[in-house]
Amino acid sequence: MTSGHETPAGRGPAIRIEGMRVGFGATTALDRIELSLPAGSSTVIIGPSGAGKTVLLKTLAGLYRPRAGRVAFERPPLIGMLFQRSGLFDSLPVWENIAFRLLQNPSLSRAAARDAAIGKLLAVGLTAADADLFPVELSGGMQKRVGLARAIADEPDVLLLDEPTAGLDPIMSNTIDNLVLAIADRLGVTVVSVNSNMKGARRTAETLVMLHAGRVQWTGPTSAMYESGNAFVDQFVNSRADGPIPTITSAGGVAG
Repeated sequence: MTSGHETPAGRGPAIRIEGMRVGFGATTALDRIELSLPAGSSTVIIGPSGAGKTVLLKTLAGLYRPRAGRVAFERPPLIGMLFQRSGLFDSLPVWENIAFRLLQNPSLSRAAARDAAIGKLLAVGLTAADADLFPVELSGGMQKRVGLARAIADEPDVLLLDEPTAGLDPIMSNTIDNLVLAIADRLGVTVVSVNSNMKGARRTAETLVMLHAGRVQWTGPTSAMYESGNAFVDQFVNSRADGPIPTITSAGGVAG
């Protein structure tokens, strides 16, 4: 991790993505993706809207099936995922959201599942008193924390994070980034995240992958993101209108 600590040996498996193509109908969302992610590493995926970032995460999670190629794990992993808008169930209290997968285990009592959920609430900086609240009663930052607590509820091997700080103020964004670092260091998981916050991306990941139009345009250390020499990365991380990534002009046309 980039937190100043050595990367833990941990349980997180290595991940290989080989010639992967994912599509929907006539649309190809990901095309010939080749990536190798070491065990216990942290990788951030960046790119413009529609680049295929969330599709890549959901394919890693097994929610989408590749049309070609494959995702190969070093060994079968337990995967936890934080969805872009937290993905909480409005009709369930916080503790049941967190313990949702645990409650599918018939050998685990509801009381034990609740205790486990409260333990994860404490791990993400919330309190036991929050366990009986409903998502609508939570701020955006609290919802992100609950989503993170659910993602780590059963101590996963792989942690997938889709825009963990989207819509949060800078202070709460830093808080969530710190939680991600602490959890990854403690569990030794393999982390793959999508993050449009360049400061957060650089802090929380070792490796950066630039996606555009469903293709990997660049892979390298996050420490080199501002000196990559790649036109796609340079335009994106510096928020420039001019470059190979098309942008919408004030007149409604496409530039770039």
